[in-house]
Amino acid sequence: MSISRRPVPRRRRWPTVGAALLSTAVLMALGVQTPAQANVSEKSTKSSTSTHELPGHVEPLGGPPKPHEFTCFGLRRTDITPHKGLRAAEDAPQGFDPADLRDAYGLPADGGAGKTIAIVDAFDNPNAEVDLGVYRAQYGLPACTSANGCFTKVDQRGGTDYPAPDPGWAGEISLDLDMVSAVAPNARILLVEADKPTIDDLGAAVDQAVALGAGYVSNSYGSNYAFYPEDPAESSADVHYDHPGVAIVASSGDNRYGVAYPAASPHVTAVGGTTLTKDAAAARGWSESVWNHDGAGTGSGCSLYEPKPTFQQDTGCVGRTVADVSAVADPATGVAVYDTYGQSGGWSLAGGTSASAPIIAGVYADAGTPVAGTYPNAYTYAGGGTGLHDVRTGRTESAHRRICAPRAPATTGPPAWAPLTDSRRSAWRRTAPSRAPSPTPPPAHRSPRPR
Repeated sequence: MSISRRPVPRRRRWPTVGAALLSTAVLMALGVQTPAQANVSEKSTKSSTSTHELPGHVEPLGGPPKPHEFTCFGLRRTDITPHKGLRAAEDAPQGFDPADLRDAYGLPADGGAGKTIAIVDAFDNPNAEVDLGVYRAQYGLPACTSANGCFTKVDQRGGTDYPAPDPGWAGEISLDLDMVSAVAPNARILLVEADKPTIDDLGAAVDQAVALGAGYVSNSYGSNYAFYPEDPAESSADVHYDHPGVAIVASSGDNRYGVAYPAASPHVTAVGGTTLTKDAAAARGWSESVWNHDGAGTGSGCSLYEPKPTFQQDTGCVGRTVADVSAVADPATGVAVYDTYGQSGGWSLAGGTSASAPIIAGVYADAGTPVAGTYPNAYTYAGGGTGLHDVRTGRTESAHRRICAPRAPATTGPPAWAPLTDSRRSAWRRTAPSRAPSPTPPPAHRSPRPR
């Protein structure tokens, strides 16, 4: 099946406003399916004109969007001089490293043990395993290789007939592998490479990942809603993302207010992005705001075609509300990545919701095994709201509507999340080691709380 998308002029107004993000909460209560009541506060306003121009020092990992194809949501800083190989402490790679991310979100240093996280992307990265080895060695993470059984790479049919390599998607693959390694260093990693970035091929790759035993599947791609509007045919692809008992996550996009697919699917955890900064004055040691500046920002909004899941109780969107949770994605406060096949040529600094999606996939793995027959995206809406931080600064549009976030369950281990719209959900707070972060009510962005 191929979804038809027509190129259209830049959209200047939106029927609904202000979708919020949740910043990543790490541990969530698994098996909890009862969402907390969400409160909604609305003000009628006009949305602002959107732009699709990135600042001069940032470029997308993927090329120009094409009809009938998905795009990866990774962004690369071009003002960073690349270096290859292991770096000395005095010349360490720029960008947040695994220790930073674990500290910001209260994650364990040994997360993911016994779990398999799948990364689904298009095309091949011939250097994926070697580059992953350099990243993990740089930060003292355990080796993850095909030889020790930790790393596996397959094509969308589960074999080794890998697709043609592509520099842009190769950079995306490295970003995804590195973020999963940073957040869940003891997890096994399964890389499934789709032949092309179409809904058929990427959907088949997701199905293959689940068939091969992955309990968590990260999808850092989606429809480029800045150029191609949401398509009513997208719901026919939901079957590929409908895997009860498996945490399927998807990036919400990098073009500010608007909805991408598959993040809009009611079966996935839609992951937005924040600006994360170290803040000695904050009790947590970090502060987060909605990522939205210089023509780029986290995707969020109301789906025109996907139904609202039963666990979403907000009244701000008639259909599916995006996103459910968020983590760092702003390339201005980005993450360190190692990639020698793609455009980077070694160590680089990256961002985009392509970074936040695999972070959240790793958080799910840190939290434990989803209950059979349940949809893990509902977990972020259950619980008492003790594991998430509301991001109270910033917004994805000039609108003032706030769609409150559902509550996330508390469990042992990393933090949890909640979905929001508008732009003001707070980041996680530190909680006792036995509790996982959960979302708190209104404003619209949330992040996991450190333990």
